[in-house]
Amino acid sequence: MARTSTDHPNVIVFFTDQQRWDTTGVHGNPLGLTPNFDRLAVRATHVYNAFTCQPVCGPARASLQTGRYALETGVWRNGIALDPKERTLAHYFRDAGYTTGYIGKWHLANEQAVPVAERGGYQTWLASNVLEFSSEPYHTVMYDEVGQAVYLPGYRVDAQTDAAIRYIDAHQAVPFFLFVSYLEPHHQNRIDDFVPPDGYREPYQGRWAPPDLAALGGSMHQHLAGYYGIVKRLDEAFGRLLDALKSLDLDENTIVLFTSDHGCHFKTRNSEYKRSCHESAIRVPTLITGPGFEGGGRIQELVSLVDLPPTLLDAAGIAVPSAMQGRSILPLVRDKTAAWPAEVFLQISESQVGRAIRTHRWKYSVNAPERPGGTDPDSDHYIEEFLYDLQADPYELTNLIAFDAYDEVKAFLRQRLLQRMEEAGETRPTIEPARTHPSGQRHVCPDEVQS
Repeated sequence: MARTSTDHPNVIVFFTDQQRWDTTGVHGNPLGLTPNFDRLAVRATHVYNAFTCQPVCGPARASLQTGRYALETGVWRNGIALDPKERTLAHYFRDAGYTTGYIGKWHLANEQAVPVAERGGYQTWLASNVLEFSSEPYHTVMYDEVGQAVYLPGYRVDAQTDAAIRYIDAHQAVPFFLFVSYLEPHHQNRIDDFVPPDGYREPYQGRWAPPDLAALGGSMHQHLAGYYGIVKRLDEAFGRLLDALKSLDLDENTIVLFTSDHGCHFKTRNSEYKRSCHESAIRVPTLITGPGFEGGGRIQELVSLVDLPPTLLDAAGIAVPSAMQGRSILPLVRDKTAAWPAEVFLQISESQVGRAIRTHRWKYSVNAPERPGGTDPDSDHYIEEFLYDLQADPYELTNLIAFDAYDEVKAFLRQRLLQRMEEAGETRPTIEPARTHPSGQRHVCPDEVQS
């Protein structure tokens, strides 16, 4: 029997992999890929400016499970297992009397059939550590609580959604926390392609492309149509899950978070799809619906992935632990003028050892060239690498880091980045200014910097 809305709300995380923010209609995509997301973004709470804190799969997932930056969790690149001693969302919800379930891609363990000790405290389990290696788009294989391989029929998005609906139906009488982690729209590694359901690629062939991809090329012409087809099917799955909640009279007592681990730049910024400070890699679609979030409208402040775990706990009436480095956005939902940080902070690894901040106007990034990507988590010395004026150049096509007209901007952002690094638990490094030359433009005034 369904519970009343006076009880602790259920919580579901609908988590996609490598989904750009501008696949959604509310972010300007004209192709109608996400009617369910768009509808809820208007009706509930749309986190308009949402960003990953680490643009690669494993580290971002560790941060979303713990509410802590990647360097703090120790998962600063793919292939590092989350320490079993780390407290995750599952632990906090279980302590509060919730039953917990995980379905899909984990990417925080050492084996495909994830051992119990490496499951982050989740009870019901149907997952694979690296789902792109254990399954294909029409051959979904995951592992259950006893480590047995389970084949799920149908297209992979649908197979996972079916499993999620079965979980919801079986647990509707008790408060539950369910994390549904899709591989899609991530590429299928073995064939380096974005594989949509049959018939879902053709309608988007040669259609609208985001301006950054149109300008830079990459693998966009080869891959974008398939990617769009997958996004379309994900939104249909999101709608199916919402329909299931409504049919079980759980929709008014269930919080649903939709977000992604990072975006996709289609080999325009480096040799693959992510691991970059650019908007295409770090900005993600995010909304929250359910108790406390209905009618929340558009949140314009800059929200990081590490802010989402404390938000879910806060909304469920669970005390946010001091170990979490993010902050709940509930004050912003209730009062759009509430105090909030002026930037989001990024740690970047694997492709490089880098750090970055993003304000409403500026993107500022540094790199440690003497520390090759994938071998070191951090550095004591960085060199300025990128500066973008997002107001004039939203698609980040002109790097301003070498122009002396922006020296005051860089000096201000340099100090803000150093402060954010220390706040995240890093030892304060040195940042070497980029070599500059006259830009032939006026110098930016100090009052234009702090935005």
